[in-house]
Amino acid sequence: MVNTVLKTIQILDSLVTTPNQGVSDLARNLGMPKSSVFGILETLTSTDVLERNAENGKFHFGTKAIEWGNRAQVDLDICRIARPFLQGLNAQFDETVHLTVLDRDEVLYLDCVESRRRLRTYSVIGVRAPLYCTSVGKAILAYQDDDEIRRIARVKGMAPFTANTITDLGALFAEIGRIRREGYAIDDMEHEDHLRCIGAPIWNAEGTVNASLSLSGPAERNTPERIREMAPSVVEAGLEISRRLGWRG
Repeated sequence: MVNTVLKTIQILDSLVTTPNQGVSDLARNLGMPKSSVFGILETLTSTDVLERNAENGKFHFGTKAIEWGNRAQVDLDICRIARPFLQGLNAQFDETVHLTVLDRDEVLYLDCVESRRRLRTYSVIGVRAPLYCTSVGKAILAYQDDDEIRRIARVKGMAPFTANTITDLGALFAEIGRIRREGYAIDDMEHEDHLRCIGAPIWNAEGTVNASLSLSGPAERNTPERIREMAPSVVEAGLEISRRLGWRG
């Protein structure tokens, strides 16, 4: 365990329970040397996690902490709202269902309901993946502005993971056009060999797509025909989650 990180967490926890403390208050309440507390507070204020009141020297949470809190609340809300729909898709098709969000130009896997089959996709909660070669990623990417898509492709690159990976921006835009017309994205063994997935977008109350869900499984079982059969249910689950998040599209 990293001692400085532990001390930082203790300071932040103390400010949650007792707001507006100064260096001396925190050092006394936590039994830490004032020099250690001062150094940590200096770092936290320089990164906008905390702010210092110039009049009384007390500390309170800053814009970065508020940003983190808002993001955590969004993630908790979407997990709670989406969970019954993940379970419903899993019960209907007995394939693994994932929920993801857009995070730093990638998808972050938030929740999962695994298939009960012996041969199945396993949970990857907490893992990140590219946007351009996963069904959950393309389901989000397709509903971004075209200039934003170009920026992400330029910044993150389009490295090949398999022989099927789309590595050309023109081909990616052609695929995005299809997704926008049909409402769902397919990962046809583009990120991992022998894995085929179908993903659908999730809109928030502002009408922005920054989340998605997917059904995934072995390509031998999830044939293109079966993918098309599952598509309406996956799209509808995404729409229902969106409505419960406040989307009125």
